[in-house]
Amino acid sequence: MLTPTIVDTEQVAAADRFGMWLDLVARTAAPLRIHSAHAHDFTARAELIELGPIQVVNYRYPSLDCFRTPKLVRQSDPEIYLLALTTAGASAAEQEGRRSAGHAGEFTFYDGSRPHEVHHQGDDGGREAARSIVAILPHAALPLPSQRLTPLLGGRMPGTEGVGALLAQFLTQIATHPEQYHAADAGRLGTIGLDLATTLLGRHLVSEDAIPSEVRRRALVTQVQAYIQQRLGDAALSPQAVADAHHMSLRSLHRLFEAEETTVASYIRGLRLERCRRDLADVALRRQPIQAIAARWGFPDKAHFSRLFRSVYGTTPQSWRESAGDRHG
Repeated sequence: MLTPTIVDTEQVAAADRFGMWLDLVARTAAPLRIHSAHAHDFTARAELIELGPIQVVNYRYPSLDCFRTPKLVRQSDPEIYLLALTTAGASAAEQEGRRSAGHAGEFTFYDGSRPHEVHHQGDDGGREAARSIVAILPHAALPLPSQRLTPLLGGRMPGTEGVGALLAQFLTQIATHPEQYHAADAGRLGTIGLDLATTLLGRHLVSEDAIPSEVRRRALVTQVQAYIQQRLGDAALSPQAVADAHHMSLRSLHRLFEAEETTVASYIRGLRLERCRRDLADVALRRQPIQAIAARWGFPDKAHFSRLFRSVYGTTPQSWRESAGDRHG
């Protein structure tokens, strides 16, 4: 599974916590000058997850003010962008003469290779912790020219609609439940996150041409897959329904999946069968009829479900449930 690198200041005495955090920041690729009204007892935590081309950091800290000064930039140029999702509290950022204020559910974008300021205030006058999830994106990995991105620096973008919502959900899921993913999947997950971030930034440049076509394709595939996963229990879910929901023709949807080594129908069917297999092995659901479980995941016809399950897994739903019960026993 994915294993984060964790820094938790509660491991040391209250008087040493802010110093511990300053040491952490000093060792990062883009050191900052930091001030906090809570320096006397800086209870904070950072969880860093390596995802191939990108990094994701889940932060919790008291209110703080961060300054990336020209001197610090000259001393260390990491050539990274930072896309920060505020998840609790209110934030503000300033870079290249642009200043913006954001709240929970909004992204802030800035360049670690240029001077900037970031401020984050916890709720209830700073008495509640401030929280954020930051995606660290290398300049070289982001397929958008740096000069094109300058108008976005220091600005905010919504994380509650469209691609922004999809990226926010993706980062939040990874950051809060890394144990649900295999280490071998880190590279692929990082590529998905990078594609979604590229698409979000490209959308705010108001130019489809700013986004490479393959990045657009992969981001759209991720968006379609997320839509399908949220609606697996709907028996009416079909390739046509998916195409209609994304305002494309059925032919365009099939063409979109050509590089995914599966058809849309097979993708839906495979996810539904896997959900059924998981629930049939769940001891907490032992009293639920097999037909009820199948129907919940879009298989209203019991006979059809049984044939399909056996053809994929080589055993009947009943036999699978019984063998799972034996394993638990």
